[in-house]
Amino acid sequence: MKTKWGICTVVTVSIGLMAGCSSTGSFNEGDTYTVATDNSYVPFEFIEDGELVGFDIELVELIAEEANFEVEFEQMEFSGILAGMETSRYDLGIAGITITEDRAENIDFSQPYYEAGLTLAVLEGNEDIESIDDLTESTSVSTRSSSTSQSYLEDNTDADIEAYPEITEAYQALLQGHVEAVLYDVPNVEFYSQSDANGEIVRVGERLTGEDYGIAFPKDSELRDVVDEALTTLKENGRFDELYEKWFGESE
Repeated sequence: MKTKWGICTVVTVSIGLMAGCSSTGSFNEGDTYTVATDNSYVPFEFIEDGELVGFDIELVELIAEEANFEVEFEQMEFSGILAGMETSRYDLGIAGITITEDRAENIDFSQPYYEAGLTLAVLEGNEDIESIDDLTESTSVSTRSSSTSQSYLEDNTDADIEAYPEITEAYQALLQGHVEAVLYDVPNVEFYSQSDANGEIVRVGERLTGEDYGIAFPKDSELRDVVDEALTTLKENGRFDELYEKWFGESE
C-alpha cells in the first residue's frame, strides 16, 4: 500500500446521503453524525490519493451501516478531537484514541476495539539507547502532543520531551537528527518504520503499557450505546474480523 503522509487542512468528507442533522447527545435513525478524526495516523486514518482512508475510517462506516445512520468526517489535529468531545462540538471521535481514566472523566468511550501499547524507537545503528531505562535528562525524545506517549514520558522519565501536533513531525525530527528517540503507539511505529522510514527507524526495548483504543463521545451521549451495540454485532457476525485482517493480518 502506497501511503502519502502530510498535514492537511480541515475538510469534510461525507459518507452516504445526508439524511438529516444530528443533535449532539441524542440519536435518531437516519440522521447524520459528525466524526472528528485526523489524517496522519497510518494505518488507522491517513490520506491516500487524496482520500481519507484507514482502519478507523472503515470501521466507523461499518458501524454506521449496521446502526442505520450516516456520518461525515472532519479532520483536525489530535488535541482538537479530545477538546471537541469535551465541548460536545462533535458527535463522536476516532483516531486511535487510548482509553484512560483521566480522559474518561470528561468524555465517554465505546468498548475497546484495538489493543495497542507504546514502544520506543531509534535510528538504525544507535547502540546507546536500548530501552526506556536508557533515557536520561540529556536525552531528547519526540512524540505527539496530547498523547498518552507524552504523558508516559512525563511520568516515567527525565527525558527532554519534544511534542509535535502530528506524529509524522516527531518521526521526521528523529530522521533529521533533532532528537535521539521517539515514543509512540506500536502499530504506527511499526508501519512507519517499514514504509516511509525504509527501515531507518527501529523499535527497541519491550512493549510499554497495555492500552486499548476506543471511540470517543461527549458525556452521556445516546450514540455511545448505539455504536457499542453495532460494534458488538460486527464482532459477532465476523465483519469486524474481516476488516481487521485487511489492515493488520490475522489477530494473534
